[in-house]
Amino acid sequence: MQTGENEHGLRRIIDFTRLLSLVILAIHFYIACYGAFQQWHLTAPIATRVIGNFARMPVFKNRPTTKAASLLLLAVSLIGTRGRKEEKIRLKNALSYIGIGLLLFFGSYLLLALQITLIFIASVYMGVTGLGYLLVLTGGTMLSRLLKLKFQQDVFNKTNETFPQEERLLENEYSINLPAQYNLQGKIRKSWINIINPFRGLLVAGTPGAGKSYFVMRHIITQHICKGFSMFIYDFKYPDLTKIAYNTLVNNLAVYPVKPQFYVINFDDLSRSHRCNPLDPATMDDITDAMEAARTILLGLNREWIRKQGDFFVESPITYVTAMIWYLRKYKGGKYCTLPHVVELIQVEHAKLFAVLQKEREIEALINPFINAFKNDAMDQLEGQISGAGIAMARLSSPQLYYVLSGNDFTMDLNNPKAPKIISLGNNPQKSQTYGAVLSLYITKMMKLVNKPGQLKSSLNFDEFPTIYVNNLDSLGLATARGNKVAITLAVQDFSQLRKEYGKELADVIPNIVGNIISGQVSGETAKALSDGFGKIMQNRQSTSVNSSDTSVSYSGQLDAAIPLSTITSLSSGEFVGMVADNPDQKIALKAFHAEIINNHEAIRKEEAGYRPLPVIRTVTPELIRNNYLRIKMEIEELIIEELAE
Repeated sequence: MQTGENEHGLRRIIDFTRLLSLVILAIHFYIACYGAFQQWHLTAPIATRVIGNFARMPVFKNRPTTKAASLLLLAVSLIGTRGRKEEKIRLKNALSYIGIGLLLFFGSYLLLALQITLIFIASVYMGVTGLGYLLVLTGGTMLSRLLKLKFQQDVFNKTNETFPQEERLLENEYSINLPAQYNLQGKIRKSWINIINPFRGLLVAGTPGAGKSYFVMRHIITQHICKGFSMFIYDFKYPDLTKIAYNTLVNNLAVYPVKPQFYVINFDDLSRSHRCNPLDPATMDDITDAMEAARTILLGLNREWIRKQGDFFVESPITYVTAMIWYLRKYKGGKYCTLPHVVELIQVEHAKLFAVLQKEREIEALINPFINAFKNDAMDQLEGQISGAGIAMARLSSPQLYYVLSGNDFTMDLNNPKAPKIISLGNNPQKSQTYGAVLSLYITKMMKLVNKPGQLKSSLNFDEFPTIYVNNLDSLGLATARGNKVAITLAVQDFSQLRKEYGKELADVIPNIVGNIISGQVSGETAKALSDGFGKIMQNRQSTSVNSSDTSVSYSGQLDAAIPLSTITSLSSGEFVGMVADNPDQKIALKAFHAEIINNHEAIRKEEAGYRPLPVIRTVTPELIRNNYLRIKMEIEELIIEELAE
């Protein structure tokens, strides 16, 4: 233990050693410059006799040995010195002092060979040697005060936050495997992000430019097509993902036992769009299907209604549209059961419309509140109940929408073993609110058709998922589709998008029920939620205390966030963090990752340069579109006339 007595004793030993060094140097000066001391009258017989006895000692036999002995004792005294530590002292400065001091200390011997006066030579020799001694003493003292600890080597604690990650390639017939590299204690190592169970759901998050599509979505599409999946793609920035899927399918048709068909829904380029009726009567078994379709389309057109479900002025329009849909489903076996016909039917004046609807007994309970309001001349109440439906549905009165929605090129059962399909729905960011509502209806219908036992494995991929509304996604898709081999991938920019479009309750459910999460750069509450979910790792901590006599360093271990919020908010493009799920027969011990996904940019560029353009389905003229639009209007007029005539 360090006590005051030990410190005092050590100091006395150091002082004595340094004094002995000075005594040896002084004796050396007296012997080497004896003639000059005589002329200065600084000699005495007793001193000469005593020093003469010292001169017979081996250390004084020659001048270099004497100097070396003095310097050695000085070095010993410096070793025991513990001066006040200073961070500003630099090693190179201390070594410079010592180097120059040694040069002067030993090089001064050459001055004795000069042919000048004895007194001048002695003075210069002792002065240069003494200066060299002082420089060595100064440099040595600086070394003792040098703070050897290097502060701020890892300013952002990046090295301390690294952790082991999965480096094995784990594959199966459903897996998605992304090659990556990660940092472990300053060394770059190869790794794999193994999504071996995509049926447990995959959430891909990241701000614009984080690399969701380029580094993640394209690999999901290509790898699943190469493994024979039927597929659905919601392509918000059409045709980016659609081109990838189409060309991958063309090159991998041989992996499918039954050749799948490729279908596209696109409201802007009708020549490259197929036609599909989301209200196909063959897929509407009872009135609850009509109710679900009405809810999907109206909530898609009025996003603020999502948070108001259950309110009178939200449920009334939904009930009203449900009656329209189910009436058309029952009329002549569903001959006019399409969304365009529903839009036109809603525009019919109330007296005629109610007279026609009353003929269908199955919707009597739905329309009675509206008919009673009409009969009692409560027009304000009636308009309040149904105006929301009429105004919202009128936004769909477009010849282009009517053309696509009134056809029947295919059905949405994409994982039918007898007729597998790859379906892409294209949106337009400039018209996303109107298009998104219609696409939501397609998606809701598709979700019901694919989530059945005995179907093919399927992959449902949603780019920019918050731009559409999918009714009951949490219960119908993510929570139950796993057993039917339906892999769902949702790409979002931020969890706040989900809260804005779906409401807080559902937005909180979706991230919590997916088994796989891949996130690029995000911020705010999203980053905090992800950081908390990734857990903590043991990290080393160093504490340094510097005082006038000593420097103490203590080391400890502390649990801290494996991937802090600040790290998630500063990820580069292509750099992702996340957590994967495993299988009972394929365990993954290291589920969390913080890695950079490796893409072969040159190979991707060459592949995209060789892509085939999407095929032209048919020649669509403006006249054809207009005629279809007028035909639908005429059919509704004829229906009203025919029903009222009976």
